[in-house]
Amino acid sequence: MARLADYFVLVAFGPHPRGSGEGQGQILQRFPEKDWEDNPFPQGIELFCQPSGWQLCPERNPPTFFVAVLTDINSERHYCACLTFWEPVEPTQEELCARDAAERDEEADEGGPGALPPPTPSPPGQLFAPKTLVLVSRLDHVEVFRNSLGLIYTIHVEGLNVGLENVVGNLLTCVIPLAGGSQLDSGEDGVRTISLGAGDRQVIQTPLTDSLPISRCSVALLFRQLGITNVLSLFCAALTEHKVLFLSRSYQRLSDACRGLLALLFPLRYSFTYVPILPAQLLEVLSTPTPFIIGVNAAFQAEAQELLDVIVADLDGGTVTVPECVHIPPLPEPLQSQTHSILSMVLDPELELADLAFPPPTTSISSLKMQDKELRAVFLRLFAQLLQGYRWCLHMVRIHPEPVIRFHKAAFLGQRGLVEDDFLMKVLEGMAFAGFVSERGVPYRPTDLFDELVAHEVARMRADENHPQRVLRHVKELAEQLYKNENPYPAVAMHKVQRPGEASHLRRVPRPFPRLDEGMVQWIVDQATAKMQGAPPAVKAEKRTTVPSGPPMTAIVERSGGLHGNSARRLEVVRNCISYVFEGKMLEAKKLLPAVLRALKGRAARRCLAQELHLHVQQNRAVLDHQQFDFVVRMMNCCLQTGQGRQEVLLWRCRWGALGRVPTPWLLQDCTSLDEHGIAAALLPLVTAFCRKLSPGVTQFAYSCVQEHVVWSTPQFWEAMFYGDVQTHIRALYLEPAEDRDSFSVGEAPVQEDERSALDVASEQRRLWPTLSREKQQELVQKEESTVFSQAIHYANRMSYLLLPLDSSKSRLLRERAGLGELESASNSLVTNSMAGSVAESYDTESGFEDAETCDVAGAVVRFINRFVDKVCTESGVTSDHLKGLHVMVPDIVQMHIETLEAVHRESKRLPPIQKPKLLRPRLLPGEECVLDGLRVYLLPDGREEGAGGPGGGPALLPAEGAVFLTTYRVIFTGMPTDPLVGEQVVVRSFPVAALTKEKRVSVQTPVDQLLQDGLQLRSCTFQLLKMAFDEEVGSDSAELFRKQLHKLRYPPDIRGTFALSLGSAHTPGRPPRANKDKGPSFRTLSRNLVKNAKKTIGRQYVTRKKYNPPSWEHRGQPPPEDQEDEISVSEELEPSTLTPSSALKPSDRMTMSSLVERACCRDYQRLGLGTLSSSLSRAKSEPFRISPVNRMYAICRSYPGLLIVPQSVQDNALQRVSRCYRQNRFPVVCWRSGRSKAVLLRSGGLHGKGVVGLFKAQNAPSPGQSQADSSSLEQEKYLQAVVSSMPRYADASGRNTLSGFSSAHMGSHGKWGSVRASGRSGGLSTDVGSRLAGVGPPQANGAPPEPGFLRPQRAALYIIGDKAQLKGVRPDPLQQWELVPIEVFEARQVKASFKKLLKACVPGCPATEPSPASFLRSLEDSEWLIQIHKLLQVSVLVVELLDSGSSVLVSLEDGWDITTQVVSLVQLLSDPFYRTLEGFRLLVEKEWLSFGHRFSHRGAHTLAGQSSGFTPVFLQFLDCVHQIHLQFPMEFEFSPFYLKFLGYHHVSRRFRTFLLDSDYERIELGLLYEEKGDRRAPQACRSVWEYVERLSKRTPVFYNYMYAPEDAEVLRPYSNVSNLKVWDFYTEETLAEGPPYDWELAQGPPEPPEEERPDGGAPQSRRRVVWPCYDSRPRAQPDAISRLLEEMQRLETELGRPPERWKDAWDRVKAAQRLEGRPDGRGTPSSLLVSSVPHHRRSLGVYLQEGPVGSTLSLSLDSDQSSGSTASSSRQAARRSTSTLYSQFQTAESENRSYEGTLYKKGAFMKPWKARWFVLDKTKHQLRYYDHRADTECKGVIDLAEVEAVAPGTPAMGAPKTVDEKAFFDVKTTRRVYNFCAQDVPSAQQWVDQIQSCLSDA
Repeated sequence: MARLADYFVLVAFGPHPRGSGEGQGQILQRFPEKDWEDNPFPQGIELFCQPSGWQLCPERNPPTFFVAVLTDINSERHYCACLTFWEPVEPTQEELCARDAAERDEEADEGGPGALPPPTPSPPGQLFAPKTLVLVSRLDHVEVFRNSLGLIYTIHVEGLNVGLENVVGNLLTCVIPLAGGSQLDSGEDGVRTISLGAGDRQVIQTPLTDSLPISRCSVALLFRQLGITNVLSLFCAALTEHKVLFLSRSYQRLSDACRGLLALLFPLRYSFTYVPILPAQLLEVLSTPTPFIIGVNAAFQAEAQELLDVIVADLDGGTVTVPECVHIPPLPEPLQSQTHSILSMVLDPELELADLAFPPPTTSISSLKMQDKELRAVFLRLFAQLLQGYRWCLHMVRIHPEPVIRFHKAAFLGQRGLVEDDFLMKVLEGMAFAGFVSERGVPYRPTDLFDELVAHEVARMRADENHPQRVLRHVKELAEQLYKNENPYPAVAMHKVQRPGEASHLRRVPRPFPRLDEGMVQWIVDQATAKMQGAPPAVKAEKRTTVPSGPPMTAIVERSGGLHGNSARRLEVVRNCISYVFEGKMLEAKKLLPAVLRALKGRAARRCLAQELHLHVQQNRAVLDHQQFDFVVRMMNCCLQTGQGRQEVLLWRCRWGALGRVPTPWLLQDCTSLDEHGIAAALLPLVTAFCRKLSPGVTQFAYSCVQEHVVWSTPQFWEAMFYGDVQTHIRALYLEPAEDRDSFSVGEAPVQEDERSALDVASEQRRLWPTLSREKQQELVQKEESTVFSQAIHYANRMSYLLLPLDSSKSRLLRERAGLGELESASNSLVTNSMAGSVAESYDTESGFEDAETCDVAGAVVRFINRFVDKVCTESGVTSDHLKGLHVMVPDIVQMHIETLEAVHRESKRLPPIQKPKLLRPRLLPGEECVLDGLRVYLLPDGREEGAGGPGGGPALLPAEGAVFLTTYRVIFTGMPTDPLVGEQVVVRSFPVAALTKEKRVSVQTPVDQLLQDGLQLRSCTFQLLKMAFDEEVGSDSAELFRKQLHKLRYPPDIRGTFALSLGSAHTPGRPPRANKDKGPSFRTLSRNLVKNAKKTIGRQYVTRKKYNPPSWEHRGQPPPEDQEDEISVSEELEPSTLTPSSALKPSDRMTMSSLVERACCRDYQRLGLGTLSSSLSRAKSEPFRISPVNRMYAICRSYPGLLIVPQSVQDNALQRVSRCYRQNRFPVVCWRSGRSKAVLLRSGGLHGKGVVGLFKAQNAPSPGQSQADSSSLEQEKYLQAVVSSMPRYADASGRNTLSGFSSAHMGSHGKWGSVRASGRSGGLSTDVGSRLAGVGPPQANGAPPEPGFLRPQRAALYIIGDKAQLKGVRPDPLQQWELVPIEVFEARQVKASFKKLLKACVPGCPATEPSPASFLRSLEDSEWLIQIHKLLQVSVLVVELLDSGSSVLVSLEDGWDITTQVVSLVQLLSDPFYRTLEGFRLLVEKEWLSFGHRFSHRGAHTLAGQSSGFTPVFLQFLDCVHQIHLQFPMEFEFSPFYLKFLGYHHVSRRFRTFLLDSDYERIELGLLYEEKGDRRAPQACRSVWEYVERLSKRTPVFYNYMYAPEDAEVLRPYSNVSNLKVWDFYTEETLAEGPPYDWELAQGPPEPPEEERPDGGAPQSRRRVVWPCYDSRPRAQPDAISRLLEEMQRLETELGRPPERWKDAWDRVKAAQRLEGRPDGRGTPSSLLVSSVPHHRRSLGVYLQEGPVGSTLSLSLDSDQSSGSTASSSRQAARRSTSTLYSQFQTAESENRSYEGTLYKKGAFMKPWKARWFVLDKTKHQLRYYDHRADTECKGVIDLAEVEAVAPGTPAMGAPKTVDEKAFFDVKTTRRVYNFCAQDVPSAQQWVDQIQSCLSDA
């Protein structure tokens, strides 16, 4: 029996002690006044009576009722029912008397006191104070509390003639039966009728089972308020221990919502803070770090919004807000979706019928109370499905005197197939589940609905999964049981309780609530207590039974059979291999081993292995020979391996798990997914059974070879194993001897049908326990304890076996690393984790002795075992004496084992080593020396698929076994695949030491022995990755030495230590001193001779033709005769050295050098016609630019070349001042001039702020009043004005409109701009272009050039392209002749970051869990590399368009040496065909990148000083851009794509000196330019990359592009959108046969063996060989047709005994023959090569032809009209429009610029008829185009008006139209041929002639 109410309290409003406006609650009376012994009075009730605070009200509020819940220190809940009403604030005594008299008079008038007084308005200014009646109880009977307090209030308000003291006394003395207990007053159990003595009657029904929660309607209300999804979220949040806060204006709603959420959590009990109604004064509780479920009045919503980790449920608004930082794991599928659908069926039964054509007339909707139970039933089923089979994972550790039970989480998760499920993982980790195990794990106890459900209904639930109606039926059955538990006797009479009348609270009550007589109430309570003491105690009758275990567990989702369809064959392979091993058939076993190791990745095969090995153990021992032992150990290691993908995560988890910071199951989740909850457990007895004899008396067990696995150093694994074994032995203790046949098994005991489980045994023992004698009980307790104790000793031995290493030196390395805290490199061995786990006592700091390593290993292991023993023995109830004994024994056990191991280790060293493959030595370059000889390593597969077979096909070449070599130039791995079935291919992977970008230690498993070894992962910027595991024979010292040497070579302290400079350094011992000591004299000499030699260079007529034609190959590389000794190119026959490479250079040599320094630039300036050197020359004034030697001493700008192009009018002394305005003093200089528009391209560094202000803030022209402006700024302005004036057509523009002299003749013939005749300069370019480049403007299809309207109609003479941030706030003056184009560019650090991500995307460090093209593309997109390429191309195309339209451009970005260099180089490449030749591209790189000071050493981190800055691939990004252009225009480049890859590889390799240092100044200072160019005849390896390319080009066409067919003055405009860009195969391709193919001598190697083996005239089959895409170099194995033919010619010539002809001569002869065949009139020019044989759209085709065999354009069919209807020259005209074809093929004809159009007859070529064509005159592009008909979009030909010499009247020729007047004929004469035209009539002919003439005159 229990008291219905413990305390009755009256709380009233009292003034606040500090006098604030708010009051506070005061307890006026409480009954009983003395605390009950079993239940003290709860403190702080007055806060909970008015949760929003005690305040006075201006009007009477109706009474309110709610129930607050308080939790005491013992976690007991107290229900505080509060009924609040309002009373007038106490008036003074005089007012009270006057008011009483008035009331008596009114009553007499109304007819006596019995009449109801009408509601009377309160006097003005009257305030009302709250008063609360509180009932405190430990029972949850809300309705009874409401009725009882309501009755007390009614008696007071209505003035009933009942003593309040009696009512309160009866209430406090009322006792009711416990749940399901015996009944006193009623004939039925669980029902009690009570009366409080006021004519009332109430029925109290106690639930049948008190473990089931009482929810009434709270769950249904919660779903109505929040909806299904929100409630499911809250449910998951509460289970996974998140903070949940409810908001509502109603306190009762808050109370119900919290009650409902708790009811849903059954059978788990919520054990954290639970406050359904939180008072305002306690709001700081919301900041607690622990989880909670709290309700707060919605008035305090603002406070709730500040909480970052609290899930807020607004009951009034129906919303649940989850903060961003909170992740609520959802239920595992399919339970989530199933639960959702069942809930919707319960809440909305009409949903299923909504679509029916003939819905049933009515659907029965459950009552709210019933619906509440149905919803709870859904969640009850959910828990039964989630926790099904949980009893099979309970470990019964002790039975007597009290049960001790542990739950094996790892086994549960593994068998349920939910290892990866976040939700269940967190639930099992939570405190609620821990309480569940301790409460429900007990085998003998009362059972309830959940126990029945989880044991007996699981099969039914699985069967019903796909039948919604059957599920609903089950839900309703469960709901009936829940309803019956709550309302066992619904037929019992209902309550009868008086209520106050309507609006009673508004009536004036005669007096306030009276003070009760304490003595009377206490007397009633005492009487009842005395009566209760006399009565016999009521005992709660508990029906205790054995808890049913239910069926064994199954996976929530059955694993798909497809994955394991061939598992039977795999198991057969495993069985066969083991039988071969034990039968001694080692050769057979060796063949099967790789297949077995692959099969062992599967769960079934691992189990099979353990079972098969068990069969070969007799009497716990199996002695093997050495080979058998090796095989068994190898397979065991493979079983235990943790898998490559999750390894580091696992190490991390296990280390921190050992530290106690990660709860157990999370730690184990990966372990269990890999050892499938018991493989390690199954192997544990085997590793102590299998052994081999090393020598008499020395035996080595398998455990000494399988220690390198995470699982052994995981305390949780040992605990689970220990408890499993203890349970087995405890069970055996109580079983009859007959039953104990097969009970002992390792891990969990396999339960046979006829055997009782440990839980059954425990249940039986618990039932018998009370009947046993005291002595018998004591005996059983001692037996159990000794069983646990003996197991603890056994496990101390086992743990020492697996934790103490065979070789203590190895553990030292691991321990050192563990001390460093490198999580990645942590080992899973023994001590590492145990030491990492030792937080409280770090052995390293405590140890008093350092000499004996074994001692410190022993100490760590002892501590690890002691911690384990402490934990399990304390939990298992072992006495402290026994525990002390264990602590004494553990060090002895460890020491004894160490002594045994020493002998084993000593003897094992004497074993003959396993024969390992011979090390393959790599081939080295001349001058390359080995620094470290080969270290044995395993090369492991990384994330690239090629090495593992990959999409290209071929076997898995990796992992490979071999050695890593470190040379002065490279890191090289050579080896062979570990899998013998793959073959014996040599695997080579190497990269230059200089390309190393990241080196990190890793712990990886060796593929053969499956041991965890130290490894290194080396990543290079040439897109190679070496992931290596050191062989066990490689000591830690050797590995460390390798790392140190690698670091030393990668970052030499000085640039002279690099491979390119140290190569042959013995010949120049005096170089470094000379460079420092002789610096002054060398510069003086240089400056004296610089000008003279530059004049000499320019004086040579290098290029005199107006148009550029590529020189023929024979003459291209040869210098003019008078400059033989200065030429850069090197002949193949080297002469003996005539120059001394010593520091004592003769003056003449210095002069030679000084001419060579500027040679590349000057040669190019001469070709472009840019300027003269001195103003004294006769032609100086006519030339707008000159070459200034102002920087010859590198005084103005150290990163610029010595000679610069500046405007003729600017004096040298002004340049110093101009340079101050620019970053790094890099002032604007000319680097290129357009041959056609004469516009110039300038480059500079970014502007300094001061210069910008002075330059652009001036309004109109500078006036005398502005003379105080900064002089540098004025000089800068003058300088830019001089640049503008230097342009021919702007020379006379003195202040007038900049475009007044502009005519369309200057428009490029290939431009895509609109007409420029519109007037007004509205919307300047500075915004339009900038916004377009920033992505704001309208996008173009494919990133094509812009539509005509995007540029201003009238263009400025000079556009300055600068950084948006740098030019911010600058307003250009409209009268100036230059304009700013602010653009957003990326910085060098963004390039670096992007490249890192690109590296990881293209060369991932570990295989992807689910490899798919999408994951690679996603990584590629995240890197943003292609976006940067897109931006570069976009800016470059814009500059090309501006230059082509006649405006000059100054590129002024960042410091002028990164993005500026990229842009100006790309612009020149696109605009000038010369730079698309081999020689031109070299000149471009030498001029723009080397001479203009790109910081190759700084960006490539060449020295120790640059190590921190890292690798920034600016030049590589430029090469990628060139590659993108090459792809789109494959016929415009003389060099092949391989040439770009070659430069990309060697600009970081440091093999050549070309790309060292940051500027010409530094190269001269170090003496590099002397040697590279002056000392080139020294008999050494090539020092210059250009020299190497030139030599190699003479031998092989590897750098030559056979599709090269250039066009004169062709300007390229590539598409730049990301969708048009391709990933460069330089990043992704790999050849494992030979390593990177860019060191040609190494890649080619000796002649291929197949060639030698082929007999002359042998069968054709002998020439066939297998080519593996992932292994062989495809270009070598399958060369293109032309290369193959050239090789064949050379081979045949050699066989004939002739000296082989050079490939270039042969190719030129073929081209010449082709040219003659395609020339119908016998006339042709070199540039028309191949044109006649290729259709006019060949260039757009070329983009796709690149995919096929090279040179396939030769075989394209002839286009009839093109080849026969026009001459070669007109064919060339048609072919020149390649880019316009590319751009216009997606556009309609209307979008073109058509100045005039119509039909004309045109006579075809020789002997061809007249044909009507549709002609279009385009004045903008300066073209006359023709089409077949008006609607045709494919242009059939173009006449360039720039070539037209005259337009004259013509005469009718043969075949002309008969009906046309003779005057309608006219001829157009061009430099190439005469075109005959005929109009339809004379006026239209005249119109055409006038239009063409006007177009010509404009030009």
